[in-house]
Amino acid sequence: MKFSSVYPLYVKKVEAKGRSKAELDQVIHWLTGYDEKGLRRQLDAESSIEAFFGKAPAFNPNASLITGVVCGVRVEEVEHPLMRKIRYLDKLVDELAKGKAMEKILRK
Repeated sequence: MKFSSVYPLYVKKVEAKGRSKAELDQVIHWLTGYDEKGLRRQLDAESSIEAFFGKAPAFNPNASLITGVVCGVRVEEVEHPLMRKIRYLDKLVDELAKGKAMEKILRK
């Protein structure tokens, strides 16, 4: 699956709840280390989700602080490294859509 096919769904989800694409991008930048140009390159190249996370410049070491349930699965219990990273992003997007403060989402 391509990250560029999932990204618009994330945008739609957060915008429907009154948050912005810029806030979504900030969350993605925090988690993966991509800057705006890097994120745009990944979207334009239609990178797979595996390549998107595999090429992440600096996956945030505080990602392990992301806990909770996404789609009935506890994020911190996901064993497969790629699936855990996907669930981390899903959880952050959920928190953003639910109106959580950016400071808390970014685990500051």
